[in-house]
Amino acid sequence: MILPPATLGMLGGGQLGRFFVAAAHEMGFKVWVLDPDPHSPAGLIADRHLQAGYEDFAALDAMAEACAAVTTEFENVPAATLDYLAKFIPVRPGAPAVAVCQNRIVEKSFLRDNGLPHGPFAVIQSEADIAAADASLYPAILKVARFGYDGKGQARVANVAEALHAFRQFKGEPCVLEQMLSLDYEVSVVLARDESGKVKCFPAVENQHSRGILDVSIAPARTSACQRDAAQEYAERIAERLGFIGTLAVEFFVSRGQLYVNEMAPRPHNSGHHTIDACAVSQYDQQVRALCGIPLGEPRQHSASVMVNLLGELWFEGGDPHGRYREPDWSVLHAVPGLRLHLYAKHHARHGRKMGHFTVVGEDPAEVLAKAMAARAAIGIRDE
Repeated sequence: MILPPATLGMLGGGQLGRFFVAAAHEMGFKVWVLDPDPHSPAGLIADRHLQAGYEDFAALDAMAEACAAVTTEFENVPAATLDYLAKFIPVRPGAPAVAVCQNRIVEKSFLRDNGLPHGPFAVIQSEADIAAADASLYPAILKVARFGYDGKGQARVANVAEALHAFRQFKGEPCVLEQMLSLDYEVSVVLARDESGKVKCFPAVENQHSRGILDVSIAPARTSACQRDAAQEYAERIAERLGFIGTLAVEFFVSRGQLYVNEMAPRPHNSGHHTIDACAVSQYDQQVRALCGIPLGEPRQHSASVMVNLLGELWFEGGDPHGRYREPDWSVLHAVPGLRLHLYAKHHARHGRKMGHFTVVGEDPAEVLAKAMAARAAIGIRDE
């Protein structure tokens, strides 16, 4: 068991890393952050910010010498970096688990090979693969295998010609071609798993997206107990098959009442932000505990909650990217009872960039949702 005042390492310096640093500090730990961005949100509050690339071995050696254990806040840290650090100190989650989540081809194959429910798909390595793909997949979504997130690296395609065009736009990068499912709604499960294999799941969350980016998360999800239990069971099975240690998120599509695994994130997740304000422990507390071998907390949700993302367009008058840049009127949100505002201290706003979020908590789920949606409109978020 790693105990305070030990120093922990975080690979990545975005908002997820920032919340990890805050949770670790509350528990008495010090944190070093490795991130090349001089304005890294996590680096701003870390005990030390190593401003270096993820393959800078001098920086990695410094982290290995100073830190008792290392984790990550995003899945695209090179596997070689995780493997290198693991020679010296515990790295949780480990490179093999992260590697599955780094590549959509590997991820979809993992789901298929482990008997987990997933939508029909085809692996696309070449234009010939598009021509050979089953016609029943269309309409479909073509997704690059690596580095796509928040709707980036994805294209809706209705037929072979559109798929070929999108594949060329992606410069021939390996992709998966996924059948577009008839979507009822989306849910996610965030869990923590420790070294002994013990798992603690937060209640399932219902998610609504806008332009491929998470917009609103409602917790607990407005779905049947049977579906909530099934989602939790699948998420636990994924964590076990990955040999995962840390905080893991699993996203699901619900189509015609059936659950399908969409993707996994080997880290805390945007849809788990509400756990900071609505649960007995947060997903970041659990990440610290799993990393350090401290017994996991009980992820009991004590309040109904709705989380709303705040994207960069709010900083531009009228949401126009060429409009006047100004700070949103936060007094509108601070005036709402039961609302907690979280801003990420990012250096500059741009359209689609996650700049912060707010969470509304309360006893009555319907009242909480109505209050959150009213606040969302008041701050200037428009429905697409």
